[in-house]
Amino acid sequence: MTLTVVSGSGHTWRLTRRIGSGSEGVVYAVDDARPLVAKLVPDPPDPAAYRRRIARLVRQRREPRTVRLLSGTPAPIAWPMAGVRAGGPGAEGVDGYVMTDMRHAHQPFAHLLTPQARRTLLPRATWATALAAALSLARLLADLHAEGYVVGDLKPDNLWVDAHGRVGIADVDSWQFTDGGEVFPGRMGSPGHTAPERIGAPAGTAPDRASDEFVLAVLVHQVLMCGLHPFAGHPASGDYLSYDDNVLHGRCRLLDRTSVTLPRSAPPADLLPRRLAAHFRAAFGGVRPPASVWAEALAAESAPERLRTCRRNTRHVHTAERPWCPWCDLAERGAECYPAPDSRNVTDTKDAKDAKGTKDGSEGSAVWHR
Repeated sequence: MTLTVVSGSGHTWRLTRRIGSGSEGVVYAVDDARPLVAKLVPDPPDPAAYRRRIARLVRQRREPRTVRLLSGTPAPIAWPMAGVRAGGPGAEGVDGYVMTDMRHAHQPFAHLLTPQARRTLLPRATWATALAAALSLARLLADLHAEGYVVGDLKPDNLWVDAHGRVGIADVDSWQFTDGGEVFPGRMGSPGHTAPERIGAPAGTAPDRASDEFVLAVLVHQVLMCGLHPFAGHPASGDYLSYDDNVLHGRCRLLDRTSVTLPRSAPPADLLPRRLAAHFRAAFGGVRPPASVWAEALAAESAPERLRTCRRNTRHVHTAERPWCPWCDLAERGAECYPAPDSRNVTDTKDAKDAKGTKDGSEGSAVWHR
């Protein structure tokens, strides 16, 4: 069924196909010469408040702070361009907004977290690419915090990455911000990517920079450790329930190596440079480094003199602190984190492009939005 959406100024867009869905909304491709998509939210808790939120974000697009955030090519944020309402049978009065299609220049961030997706969709990615992505994410979050925004629902499903490790972000409508003295609170959170103080908190509990900083550390760990969540592992005593349960009880290998059991295929903790390992321990132990501090540390570890390329396998890049290749060790255990590119596929094939935005909201897969 074809839908049309209309902005407050009367501009009309035709929506073509559904390309993603989540707990609150659905994203559609837009029939336009520019790379655009539209997000529709059928049942926001307070429709009037949601429309006001989108209107304020659209207005802020012209403010100097937002212009600074959107600078660069491609723009790193899928910022709302226009608030819209959907018309047509079954869609009367549905609110949403039009934004840049991140698939135009990026892939879902989750493609960087698994060897299978990297091999097919990011075939040239190495640990240096992972460092670049972690650095790009930290810088982006530092910039957002500097301009007064709190992401709140920071997770792989809302993030995008290109072949060079440049990170983008979507789902701006869930952020927390202030406009004209009015606070628009964030309220979203996702299992596995929520700070401990927000796990189990009453509905509507607002996030803050510190909660973003905890999740940033989780994401940096995941991208540098071949997708391994820092709170992964079976508890040393009792049953495994979830990442969040491990978070609440401080079960983390970097904090206490005896607190969890991990499979032999897990990347070793000493794969990390000592400086980054110290930042992780601080972040998960209660003293969270700001995003700007992460950016400084990641930039230092990304310097050419801090990296080594394995003599046996040029795809194996690792920190200069390691006297031997950790990726070769893992490969010998049957866990190749950076496999050779799939000769049947290249990054820019039509199949790879089609794969970028067609997954729905199942756990562990990247989608357009929550």
